[in-house]
Amino acid sequence: MSLFEKFKLGLKKSSVSIKSGIKDIFSSSKIDDETLSKFEDLLISADIGTDITSEIKNELKKTKVDKEKGHQFINNYLLKYMSNILLPCEKNLDQIKTAVPTILLVSGVNGVGKTTTIGKIANYFKGKGHKVLVGAADTFRAAAIEQLSEWASKLGIEIIKSETGSDPASVAYKTVKHAMDNKFDLAIVDTAGRLHNKKNLMDEYKKIITVMKKINNNFPQETILILDATTGQNALNQIEEFSKVQKITGIIITKLDSSAKGGVVLAISKKYKLPILALGLGEKEDDLVPFKSDEFTKGLLDLT
Repeated sequence: MSLFEKFKLGLKKSSVSIKSGIKDIFSSSKIDDETLSKFEDLLISADIGTDITSEIKNELKKTKVDKEKGHQFINNYLLKYMSNILLPCEKNLDQIKTAVPTILLVSGVNGVGKTTTIGKIANYFKGKGHKVLVGAADTFRAAAIEQLSEWASKLGIEIIKSETGSDPASVAYKTVKHAMDNKFDLAIVDTAGRLHNKKNLMDEYKKIITVMKKINNNFPQETILILDATTGQNALNQIEEFSKVQKITGIIITKLDSSAKGGVVLAISKKYKLPILALGLGEKEDDLVPFKSDEFTKGLLDLT
């Protein structure tokens, strides 16, 4: 299955709605305020957000639309508009420089698929011939430690872990030290799924970072935020809050597996311009795919 076909399948919920909606809305030769308002509602329903939809609507008001080929014109317009926003956000996982070691901190709220994504990242870099270590600093959940241990066993890589309820910063510290002492290329540190609006949990996240920086002020070189596409516009709030604690160097958007509305990727890119490292399109280890703006946009609009 090609990358475009994967995007098309993963974005099916949005693409079917957008494609049929555009065709229905612009089937009439009359393109007026009512038509554009319906179009605005369609884009908002795809999680693209009010800011972008308002901008598109206002631009189309000033644009002469070919009345005979209205839906084709709109598709071409959206393809160019979306690509201009998304192209600067492309950042392949290969662009992460693996020093000895590179410390990659993974964060996000509960349920976004952090631990599964870490397993996929570890699998990716091991497949490239890198020496990879994982650290189970989500000590609040026994299931998280067990899940990461299963990934480590499956991939044949080392893991640093402790008992449930132990200090997460301590596990992070041990992971970083072990990576340095044993010349690992990459150490990936899991963190507890924390609500971005809970101060005590965010303070714990801050402590993990502080401990890393005591070892080396450049650690972590990469801080990746995992976002669940099904949460829609709430993902923007999560970026806002996590960015207050530590600069985010990249995002991975999960659960684009036909149940999510893919427009939120556009909203995120427009507002924050953060590098998108990959998209999660399923649960298998190879379901973490590189983000390519052209294929993603065509998949979202269901264009060949």
